[in-house]
Amino acid sequence: MRFDLITIFPQMFDALTRYGITGRAHDRGLWNLNCWNPRDFATDAYRSVDDRPYGGGPGMVMLAEPIVAALDRISEQQQGSSERAPVIHLSPRGSPLTHRRVTQLAALPAVTLLASRYEAVDQRLLDKHVDEEISIGDFVVSGGELPAMMLIDAVVRLLPGALNDQRSAIEESFADGLLDCPHYTRPEIFEGERVPEVLLSGHHANIARWRREQSLRETRARRPDLIESARAQGLLSPQDERFLKTL
Repeated sequence: MRFDLITIFPQMFDALTRYGITGRAHDRGLWNLNCWNPRDFATDAYRSVDDRPYGGGPGMVMLAEPIVAALDRISEQQQGSSERAPVIHLSPRGSPLTHRRVTQLAALPAVTLLASRYEAVDQRLLDKHVDEEISIGDFVVSGGELPAMMLIDAVVRLLPGALNDQRSAIEESFADGLLDCPHYTRPEIFEGERVPEVLLSGHHANIARWRREQSLRETRARRPDLIESARAQGLLSPQDERFLKTL
């Protein structure tokens, strides 16, 4: 999978290409990252990528021209691809990033990301050249780099071969619309607390049911909205519903 990323801080993304699961997947050739600095497409001697906003107010606004020039270069390199890569702007104004959207993105051959900075980006650029805006939460960070890293990390984890055991991606939180169940490892007793007996039983069906019930319990306690969403999507079985009524 190919990611093209527009950012004025391309060095930040060494964290993805050199370390952890995404680093190993990058070394295996499962994905690649091309960073494009809009300063390289600026037309003045100062390599400017921002200017004061019309109408006044705090902060600076990113210029449209250098970013569009970068997008044009990306399009040239992506020519021949069977499918046009969507252009996604990481923005607190965007739609929340969900596991479902991550899964959709992981099925694409390429994605172009815009990690903006400063107060905003010229709206005309967003209207004409951006397909989608995505947010990672109802808060503001200094730029789109960290949200872009989170999106890339979430997508790369779903690529075949990225995880040592692909079941990990299937059984994680949100994969089935619910939060993950609690997990335990050695020692069997820690600070007076024992590992739940069912996990030591070796009875796989009982373990699977216990994990499902704990997932339902955790989701109902922490994110009841996800229960309603799972119910609306038909993801809850009659057995799930019976257990929920006991809580």
